[in-house]
Parts: sequence; structure tokens; C-alpha cells
Amino acid sequence: MNGTPTPIEIFKPFGDAYELMKKMLFQPLDFSKWCVVGFAAFLAGNFGGGGFSGRFPNGSHGTTSPLPWHGPHDLHEAAPWIAVIVAVALVVLVLIFVLMWIRARGTFIFTDCIVHNRAAIKQPWHEYRREGNSFFLFSLAIGLISMLILAGIAGIFVLLFYTIQLPENQKTFLLVIFAIIVFFAWVVYAVVLGLISYFMPPVMYLRRCLALDAFRDLLRLVREHVASFVLFALFSCVLVLGLAIAGLILTCATCCMAAIPYVGTVLMLPALVWVRAFGLLFLRQFGPDYDVWRGHPPSPSASLPPPIPA
Repeated sequence: MNGTPTPIEIFKPFGDAYELMKKMLFQPLDFSKWCVVGFAAFLAGNFGGGGFSGRFPNGSHGTTSPLPWHGPHDLHEAAPWIAVIVAVALVVLVLIFVLMWIRARGTFIFTDCIVHNRAAIKQPWHEYRREGNSFFLFSLAIGLISMLILAGIAGIFVLLFYTIQLPENQKTFLLVIFAIIVFFAWVVYAVVLGLISYFMPPVMYLRRCLALDAFRDLLRLVREHVASFVLFALFSCVLVLGLAIAGLILTCATCCMAAIPYVGTVLMLPALVWVRAFGLLFLRQFGPDYDVWRGHPPSPSASLPPPIPA
């Protein structure tokens, strides 16, 4: 590229994403298209304006003490319940894995809908199965690594607490300092990893590469443009807060209809398309290698952003 590099902006792609959302969903207004694109957003993990909550028994009732242990006979009687608990835990674990897999595949479908300005599920589901499966395995590995890191930090914390030979007040002070350092380090880790994971599907979608290749490339890109990605992260925090407030208002205004999975996604679809298109348009500022519209000519009915000049 000749001349001065184009500055990376935040508000321009955000405004362009709003215009893209209007053209995609309101020009013309097509209810069937909303339902299909909404289903793509639902598969991508956008569940709408509400969620589920529940209570779990805490194992105590008033001042009643735990049941006494009466030896192997009690273990024999508890065996069926232990088997049920283990079976339920396995079912829940499998369900989590299945939902993560669907979300990984759905992210590519939702991206495809925005890139091509179309309502399609079956074609991108099959076309990007390799990339979706790779992103699922990557997400699963990162989740397991994060759990191991947290477990290691907790183990170090407990070890320090019981092995440091200092007065109680000094020990507490050192542990507080350690906890603060670990907290900020974990925030940096989570933000960087979250940004890279957020932008990995568009890069994989464009280049048809695997997750590890996209991860390496985006890690380099984040290192070279730290300030731009920090601004994007801060602005995204504001957007997430705004989406949460909008979802809460919509849930109340619709008598909790927006809390129903998929229904809430369709009702929140303009905001969801707007936010996702914002990420795609922000990323394309880094050059043609990050422009998801490069190599994907729009359909005749599409009205998409012009390509970035090389």
C-alpha cells in the first residue's frame, strides 16, 4: 500500500454496520428472511433477550445436621443415587459439548448470511463444516487450558497460604497483592483471547484455513495494533451493556416473550446483525487479507460495502 497507512477507526465501521443492517433487514422488510437469519444467529449462540435461571439445593434444612454415616449399608443404599448423579453429569457434559459444536458451526452460518445478504442455513452448514469443526476443537482446547490455569492458580494460592512463615497480617497482605496481580493478568489473558476468538471465524471464513492458522495470524495482528484492539474491546463492552439493557427492556415490553430462545433472537436480530457486522467492518480495515467480502461477490439483491482498495 502506498502513502500513509489508513487509520483504524471505530465509529465509521459502526455507522457503516448500521447502514448494512438496514439494507439487509429492512430494504425490503421480509419476515421469512428475518426468521432464517434469526435462526442462524440463534445457532451462533445468540439466545435473545433473556435466559434461564434455577435454584439448586444446598443440602441443609434449617439447623438439621448432616445424616450420620452407618457404614457400608448406607453406601449400598446410596449407590443408585450416585449412579443417577453421574449419569446426569455425563448427559450435561455431552449437552455442553454439542451446544459448543453447534455454536461453532452456527458462527460461520451467521457470518455467511451477513456477507452475502441472504437467508441460508443448509449450504453454509455443509460448506464450512471443516472450519466450524476446527473452531469447535480450538474452543474446547482453550476452555480446558483455561480451567487448568485457574486450577493451577488456585493450587498456588492455597500452597502459599499454608507454607509462608510470616505474621498473619503480612501473609494476608502478600496474598492480597498476589490475588490482584493474578486478577489483572487473567483479565488481560481473557480480553486478548476473547478478541482473537471473536475474529477467528471471519478469517477462517475468508481464507478457508484451520483455527490454529487463524489464531497465529490474529495474535500477530493484535500485537501490531494493540491500541486499536483495546479501543475496540472498550467500545464492545459498552455495546454488550447496551444489548443487555435492550434485551431486558424488550423482555419486559413483550411480557417475557423475548426470554424464549429463538423468539428473543428474532426480536433482537437488528442489534445482533449490527454488532456482528461492526466486527467484520472493523476487521476489514487491516487490509484485503481481512476483508470477508473479498472473493465473495454479493448476490444481485445484495447491497454490501465496497471493497477496500489495495
